[in-house]
Amino acid sequence: MPAYRSSSWPLAWMWAGLIVYASLHPFWPWQWPVQPPGQDWRGLLWLPMSRYTRFDFWSNYLAYQPLGLLLGLAWLRGGGVPPWRAGLQATLVGAGLSLAMEWTQYFLPLRVPSRMDWALNSAGALTGALLALVLQRLGLLTHWQRLRDGLFVPHGTLGLMLLLSWPIGLLFPAPVPLSPGQGLVRLATLLDGWLADTPFAGWVPLPVPGSTLAPGIEALVTALGLLAPCLVSFVMLRRARHRLVTLAGACVLGISATALSTALNFGPDHAMSWLAPPVIPGVLMGMILGGALAFMHRRVVAAIGLVLLTILIALVNQTSADPYFALSLKGWEQGRFIRFHGLAQWIGWVWPLAALIFLMIQVITPPRPRPPDVPQATPPTA
Repeated sequence: MPAYRSSSWPLAWMWAGLIVYASLHPFWPWQWPVQPPGQDWRGLLWLPMSRYTRFDFWSNYLAYQPLGLLLGLAWLRGGGVPPWRAGLQATLVGAGLSLAMEWTQYFLPLRVPSRMDWALNSAGALTGALLALVLQRLGLLTHWQRLRDGLFVPHGTLGLMLLLSWPIGLLFPAPVPLSPGQGLVRLATLLDGWLADTPFAGWVPLPVPGSTLAPGIEALVTALGLLAPCLVSFVMLRRARHRLVTLAGACVLGISATALSTALNFGPDHAMSWLAPPVIPGVLMGMILGGALAFMHRRVVAAIGLVLLTILIALVNQTSADPYFALSLKGWEQGRFIRFHGLAQWIGWVWPLAALIFLMIQVITPPRPRPPDVPQATPPTA
């Protein structure tokens, strides 16, 4: 197949970075591995076995599938590489990364290297690579390229990264449903600690302990949190009908991710317990605002989005944790989510700031000409 400038490479690098973060979190304390009695250092290369749960099995297998898929797609779309070699390279890179992570975990007492982890990770990378080959064999990659040229304006890879990572950030419990972005609070707390013994102590504004938002403001924050990924997708999509589809998809995906996080913390019976009275009006408000923005020009959407995301970040960072939120964090930090705690937490903190940067780029970047083989879309639905 002909070569294309694919987004698969940066997405694969992003996913590999997420794997490294999840595999080595919390990145301390580092210490030299203890050699078992009667075993030389070469014995450490053969990873030990560990006890396994169903959650461990599926999480290790599924974690490397996107990496194998993205690497396989990157080599296939780059051209010049036979399909069998693209699949083999994707599998070997995934297996090699997993093996490097397992060996590195010897230096982290809080992590447990496992031979089964490596086998499942490698199997996941192989599955993803085979899926890439199947997509290429069925001609779906060429069809996707034509579809992408017709649906999206030139936008780079940051937009795709934001859309793919948004549900991951929602898996970490947020003080207001569908509204991550408390990174400024964490930064302010860190600065306040640094200045504690200096003349500038107390200068950093912090949220009042126990303070909560008024119901109307909480509904507004929920609406803006739902709109956040839609603003990113609206400046990428050409037509209003496709934007409306992504608006509905963001609503379903956001509710599903929040319900999944709650169900895993408190059980399936409590999956929808986060639906406090302000949440439903907030979702409806977000759908109405999103429906109106879907018919505006993409550069106008980007400009309005800068204002809305700034308001979202300001309001979210004024919210303190309620008892439910604190209990959710305890489940994440001490329970089965310890592997994903730091990963989802950081994505939730920085996502709105990264979305601000993306929208700012769209506002200040001059429009680029449409490729000659793409049919013209009807404004103002672009």
